[in-house]
Amino acid sequence: MEETFKYIHEHRFDDVKKLAFASYPPNVDLPFALSQISGRQTVKNKIPSWYETNHIIYPKHLPLEQCSSEATAKYKASLVTGDSLVDLTGGFGVDCAFLSRQFKSVVYVERLKELCEIAGNNFKILGLNHIQVIHEESIRYLEKMNPVDCIYIDPARRNETGKKIVAIQDCEPNIIELKKQLQNKAETIMIKLSPMLDISSALQALPEVSDIQIVSIDGECKELLFILKKGIHKEPVITCVNIQKNENMQTFSFFKTEEQNIPVNYTSKPKDFIYEPNSSILKAGAYKSIAHKYNLQKLHPDSHLYTSSEYMEAFPGRIFKVISTFSLNKKEIKENLNGIKQANISIRNFPGSVDELRKKLKLKEGGDVYLFATTLFNGKHIIIFSHKPFEPHCHKRPPHNK
Repeated sequence: MEETFKYIHEHRFDDVKKLAFASYPPNVDLPFALSQISGRQTVKNKIPSWYETNHIIYPKHLPLEQCSSEATAKYKASLVTGDSLVDLTGGFGVDCAFLSRQFKSVVYVERLKELCEIAGNNFKILGLNHIQVIHEESIRYLEKMNPVDCIYIDPARRNETGKKIVAIQDCEPNIIELKKQLQNKAETIMIKLSPMLDISSALQALPEVSDIQIVSIDGECKELLFILKKGIHKEPVITCVNIQKNENMQTFSFFKTEEQNIPVNYTSKPKDFIYEPNSSILKAGAYKSIAHKYNLQKLHPDSHLYTSSEYMEAFPGRIFKVISTFSLNKKEIKENLNGIKQANISIRNFPGSVDELRKKLKLKEGGDVYLFATTLFNGKHIIIFSHKPFEPHCHKRPPHNK
């Protein structure tokens, strides 16, 4: 087997399809080696520390697709701590591995024997010897387990045909049916749910939730985390998190009741800067709370774009420098886009699609120009011409407009 792992390491950067038709040493298990090289390449950006670790074993494609990224797993680990943890839906084991560093004893539970064997190997390679691997159905293990500090559960979000599902009650296991059992067995319960889930509906099904974490990676919403804590009955705080490539985190917390009652100032005139909240904030529906927090004016109740004369550097999202605004009048288009061949176009509460607008403006995709097609508070449809995400040293109008 050592020859096979040596082959995997030596060819970790190579094209798997080409390797399948190339010669190889007689002692190498080629099918296994090819699957491992492919798996390792798949997790290069998703789980970089595992990618750099030799002898990690990778499962088939679906568990790799469904597993958490290293960034989100690390974030989850920052939310809980204690003596004992049970991961009832172990899978590939990424979440369990990172969560385990916060606990003295850990149990990984998984119904698929193959994944148990893979996780057992990987935990050993990673030096996580305090994790016990148990091949068992999660519900059966839950019934007989001793109480622990924390239970982590990531219910399967695909049905028998492989189609993705969203509603809590449709996932397996059904968290709603297991709620009382889970609460009897743990002080803290962390549930990972689909980013497509409707939060308000989920809260009706799980009113005991004390914390909601909406986690994005580089602006793409990846996970919803619902946390239940024994003995805590309060309105849940909603925390919006965006983990960036440089490992910086944008965070924003609010309460739904506050969001409903906060007054917002609207404007029909974009000022010097335009603000686009990150996807976690939009998913959470913190449309008014974010404006209030950063003293911004909203362009329209349904546009979810904000503006200010001063630069609010701490804003959790992208910031753009406004160059001009114009309508779809042919003369205004020509005046504002003279010489522009490409632009990034976003539609925010505006009739039509991005493709339709791109065709009308005769622009290719890309470049440093950002166009926001939106509706103002007075109902007027406009396009905001702006620079790429704001940099303090870059305020000037592009050369073609001088």
